[in-house]
Amino acid sequence: MSSSKSDRGSETRELLLVTAERLFAEHGVEAVSNRQVSEAAGQSNNSAVSYHFGSKEELILAIARRHAESLELRRTEMLAEISNSPDLRDWVSCLVRPTTQHLASLGIPSWYARFVAQVSTHPSLRERVFKEASTSRSLQQALEGMFRLIPRLPEDVRQERNDMGRLMLVHLCAERERALQAGTANPRSTWTSTADGLIDAIVGLWLAPVSSWR
Repeated sequence: MSSSKSDRGSETRELLLVTAERLFAEHGVEAVSNRQVSEAAGQSNNSAVSYHFGSKEELILAIARRHAESLELRRTEMLAEISNSPDLRDWVSCLVRPTTQHLASLGIPSWYARFVAQVSTHPSLRERVFKEASTSRSLQQALEGMFRLIPRLPEDVRQERNDMGRLMLVHLCAERERALQAGTANPRSTWTSTADGLIDAIVGLWLAPVSSWR
């Protein structure tokens, strides 16, 4: 394959990724077909997605991987800064700030937060995407550091609060991203202050007493 043909292929792949991320974010995963992605990306070949990615699931994983490097780098740098901190807030920050910093770097409009929110509600895709994300070494280190500092909890409560924290992060970021595009976000709020609020809430979530469990 010539270099020019290879370059065109890379450009087409990138265009499909950007287009699919936007369409999935705005309309949901099930509502958008591979054909619609190809057409919205201006491809005369309606099978362009299948040619470059094989399936919708692989396309979605490719979108997630497109952002993963930035998140991993940011989180790794934060972990190096906090070392073995005894402060729970530092470890929660390593879970929150890489995402909000990455979203800030994408500018306005962006679609990544809403894409993640859409995927997180899909019964089969969410497991595949979250499972792949969980292989991140920096994410594992941040979670291990956090769990060393939280009070001992029943396993069911721990899992419930872990789900709550993830949902807060995913959906609050998606709501802010949507508001920024619509021009309705609080002008005094920033991604940094959004992260501050999320960290406060997630730390409080983990330190909250357990009133009852059945």
